[in-house]
Amino acid sequence: MTIITVANKPTRLGRIGADQHIILGIKQDLQSMANLPLGGSTYTPTSLAAAVQSRIDAANAVSEAKARWQNAAKTYKTVDGQVTVLVRELKQLVVGAFGPASLKLADFGFAAPRKAVLTVEEKAAKALKAKATRLARGTKSKKAKAGVTGVTAAQAAAAAAQAAAVAAAHPATPAPAAPAAPKA
Repeated sequence: MTIITVANKPTRLGRIGADQHIILGIKQDLQSMANLPLGGSTYTPTSLAAAVQSRIDAANAVSEAKARWQNAAKTYKTVDGQVTVLVRELKQLVVGAFGPASLKLADFGFAAPRKAVLTVEEKAAKALKAKATRLARGTKSKKAKAGVTGVTAAQAAAAAAQAAAVAAAHPATPAPAAPAAPKA
């Protein structure tokens, strides 16, 4: 059995720590060398340490920029929530003050409130449901009426078909016979 390990890509924080160790090693062990031929160029120990330090500085700049961005996004989310409420209430105020069809709404960039337009099928279904609800409620108190809603013929047929399917899938077992009553 062979176990294969996958090396994870080093994190920015891990790389910073490794780079700091590299700089320490350069300062301790490579100061005696005048020239270091690396990557197609020649470096002095000081210039090599500066190159490694530039990567540390860039990584720190990324972390700082990310923190600033996250803070700005958090601030925006807070302000956005507050201003959304204000704008919603301002629209209600403008509609209340000038009317829903006023041209003054456009001055604020608001559109006039629109009533939903129902299709013919939606209107018919709405009328059927209202009629069925009135029939189902009958004459009752306000509280009793609130708990009852009407069922249209289509809904009743669908419920009956579903009940029949359940009954066919699970046949009822006969109930045990009742014991005979004692004769006196």
